[in-house]
Amino acid sequence: MTFKRPHGAGLAALALGLFAATAAYAEPTVNKGDNAWMLTSTVLVLLMTIPGLALFYGGLVRSKNMLSVLMQVFYTVCIVAVLWVLYGYSLAFTGGSDFIGGFSKAFLMGVTTDSKVATFSVDANISELIYICFQMTFAAITPALIVGAFAERMKFAAVALFVPLWVTLIYLPIAHMVWYWPGPDAIADAAKALAAAADGAAKTAAQAKLDEINADAGWIFKKGALDFAGGTVVHINAGIAGLVGALLIGKRVGYGKELMAPHSLTMSMIGASLLWVGWFGFNAGSNLEASGGAALAMTNSFVATAAAALAWMFAEWIVKGHPSVLGALSGAVAGLVAVTPAAGFAGPMGAIVLGLVVGIVCLFFCTVVKNAMGYDDSLDVFGVHCVGGIVGALGTGILVNPALGGTGVMDYAVGKIAEYNFAAQMTSQLWGVLTTLVWSGIGSAILFKVIDVVVGLRVNVETEREGLDVTEHTERAYNM
Repeated sequence: MTFKRPHGAGLAALALGLFAATAAYAEPTVNKGDNAWMLTSTVLVLLMTIPGLALFYGGLVRSKNMLSVLMQVFYTVCIVAVLWVLYGYSLAFTGGSDFIGGFSKAFLMGVTTDSKVATFSVDANISELIYICFQMTFAAITPALIVGAFAERMKFAAVALFVPLWVTLIYLPIAHMVWYWPGPDAIADAAKALAAAADGAAKTAAQAKLDEINADAGWIFKKGALDFAGGTVVHINAGIAGLVGALLIGKRVGYGKELMAPHSLTMSMIGASLLWVGWFGFNAGSNLEASGGAALAMTNSFVATAAAALAWMFAEWIVKGHPSVLGALSGAVAGLVAVTPAAGFAGPMGAIVLGLVVGIVCLFFCTVVKNAMGYDDSLDVFGVHCVGGIVGALGTGILVNPALGGTGVMDYAVGKIAEYNFAAQMTSQLWGVLTTLVWSGIGSAILFKVIDVVVGLRVNVETEREGLDVTEHTERAYNM
């Protein structure tokens, strides 16, 4: 059976809360097929980052800076993986407050090979360690996306300091606010207890318990925002941080005057293709079960991506007189970004429309808006990820409508799809978008300023002209 997310449910926040059922109901079981799918999805998301994102970004910069980008992305994965098991998982996916979790699972306390977390189906769980690793890969790729905005000019020491601070102070609160909830088992059990209550006092107590469970969720989640796999948590979050960084660090030496063409579009093609392959783990894996919901997310990840690549390519062809490989690759990534929050909610036809829209919108922001404003977002992190994430988040609020082929939103308290309300759902989506923009935008600006004081953000002019590979890492990408 395929289950949808409850009102306001987000990516797999779905996990936490219910590791054992009440005495009145059977303990949830772990499905080995779901476990196997989530193991595979986790590895696919890692593939998105290394080597996918690393090669995509690396090919887009000049040859003298390729290794610096590879190093920044690889370092990000390593440092986040360690921080995630020390305290990141606990702060993101345990109860505590509307805005951040607690330390009850710091150092993975209480987590064993028998520990379970909820999926979207009542009484169906997966192994907690798998869920921990799956979410770890999301936490790793998000700050790795940011480095593309200030590529070719930021000190590695500054990146090394920025990543752990940003993950701790920006990513973890957003992940908790958007994705943390008690899970379907807790809600369904409390609803059953309420229905079975025999008298007024029992009903009052049961209703209080249901209200308590519903209150144990992240702030944006309780606003009703839908984010299947990370439109707000990953893409808007990283995209706005990248823009802030690009503005504060300043333009590359010679920007707008010297040619700064990608040194290897072949490498970028390989990286973008690996991103698309890995994204199936990102989106279809966020269903947390090997069910029809995963199949829908996979289908949408195919068609939205293809539609966005075509939209960007043909629009560029019309405007500039030629289609480019870089345009097709950028469009594909924009499509993947936009479909991420909608993957499990939209129907395939809606996903195609979403892809067509985001391909054109992101092209406009990466050319017209960027040129008009004059900022140097090296690899268009803002124009693709933040703008694409916003289009996807708002589009999700529209395309979830069953009348448009969407899945609707499951209300686990009553066991059926809730009635769709356009105004209410779009208001919820706006809460998610605006909260992420404000939290990450302001928070990132503060972090950049602090790091600038501590170690300095930018390399000097001579270092930048020679290239970061040699000056920062004493290595060359190519020795010919």
